[in-house]
Amino acid sequence: MEQGKNIVVIGSGIGGLVCALVLAKNGYRVQVLEKNHQIGGSLQVFSRDKQIFDTGVHYVGGLDKGENLYRIFKYLEIFDGLEMKRLDEDAFDVIRLANGLSVNHGMGYERFKKQLKISFPDNHADIDTICAEIREFCTCFPLYNLELDSERNYVNHPEVLQVGAWEHLATLTSNEDLIKVILGSGPLYAGIKGVTPFYVVALILNSFIKGSYRFVNGGSQIAKLLMKRIAEHGGAVLRRKEVDAAVYDESGSITALHCSDGSVFPCDYVISNLHPKETIRILGREHFKNAFVNRVSNVPNTIASFMLYLSFHENAFPYSNSNYYDYFTDNIWDEEFRFSSEWPQMTFTSAQVSKYTDKFADSVSVMCYMDFNEFKQWEDSVRTVVKEGAREEGYESFKKICENRVIDRLEERFPGIRSKIKHVYASTPITYRDYISTPDGSMYGIQKDFNHIHRTQINTKTHVPNLFLTGQNIIFHGILGATIGALVTSFNFVDNKRIVEKIKMYD
Repeated sequence: MEQGKNIVVIGSGIGGLVCALVLAKNGYRVQVLEKNHQIGGSLQVFSRDKQIFDTGVHYVGGLDKGENLYRIFKYLEIFDGLEMKRLDEDAFDVIRLANGLSVNHGMGYERFKKQLKISFPDNHADIDTICAEIREFCTCFPLYNLELDSERNYVNHPEVLQVGAWEHLATLTSNEDLIKVILGSGPLYAGIKGVTPFYVVALILNSFIKGSYRFVNGGSQIAKLLMKRIAEHGGAVLRRKEVDAAVYDESGSITALHCSDGSVFPCDYVISNLHPKETIRILGREHFKNAFVNRVSNVPNTIASFMLYLSFHENAFPYSNSNYYDYFTDNIWDEEFRFSSEWPQMTFTSAQVSKYTDKFADSVSVMCYMDFNEFKQWEDSVRTVVKEGAREEGYESFKKICENRVIDRLEERFPGIRSKIKHVYASTPITYRDYISTPDGSMYGIQKDFNHIHRTQINTKTHVPNLFLTGQNIIFHGILGATIGALVTSFNFVDNKRIVEKIKMYD
């Protein structure tokens, strides 16, 4: 496509920002329109008690020297500006099951296998086989390995997409606890038994094995650096610009985007970083094929979450350089997401890096699955920094009940934590929906399903001639997934071979 053209990106999540920067670096005039006051999508943070809390991204993989995200961030000229802390090499994740078993995930495959073999002395061969399978599946995704082709890839061998994670692991070991421990970090991708493909587990777990890091002062620094680089290359990221309509010409192409404040942005091309369902709603369903509209409308999305943010009294709660996945049911990957006497059945706990001490945590974030329907009676309320709407008293009361229930669970695994809490803050599936614009507050967008691979695949090109899609629904979610998806989208405009070769220069 012709350089110098105007490209407008809807949404400043990492997918939109990476797309914008790649295109700006390659001669396009780029503007990013963000509806919120803060940019970054799931990279957004908020501050309470002089502490910075991450809202969506708590740690990132693939950042060791020479790994995929390291190289991409180097190409984007943001890696050297990031302030990060490498997680515990022997226990970047700790999986704690309901039966009392606690197992560490170690960084690097040798440590990863070593930690598993300590807990499963009778399953050494199974562990070796499982790790080999994870690595083998990763080779089927060329761009994940910064290649444009591979001997065996998912396009020529789509059967690799049709392998269930739980089901495949059950063929590799008869030890169900080992399966649970391998899949224990499932909240990273909202794993569900009978639905989640093995390739999703392989791509995500492999990246964390190859270098897991927390961000000092929060993940928003990624978005800020990307915005700075976009500006250096002549582009712009504009806040409080909520796209609410598009202007089309006779050929069906978009000629301009209209925002709720009345501003209009002419464009030659549009890239939407929004969920496809939200993209269709804003840009007008009549401009899309019915088959696509129906598929996007009916495809299931990943579960929503209830988030708890705790600040602690000074020097009260020990800092852990590990993340904790705690299960309170034997039915992991088959938990009940509705509110009940047993909720929550899983908690994910991650500490923020303190600026002042390595011994104590100033704050932690806790995530629990929760069905959006628990808050459906308040779904018509909207509250963000830009739209200061109000929630009903019943909403706040139910939220308080949920907060206490989560703290009760934390007390089971971190005895005495309640007495060390200074303040409690929380967000619900509705909060996430309002800030991130995902249907029903879904954490990770469209649920990948090995039973229906074509239904859950989203192409970067649409039937609107000059509209393209990017974001977590293209390849897979998370910082790495959305970044690779952004590269795929940008390859509609730039020479993919040239870009990949430049990225590979950074070893």
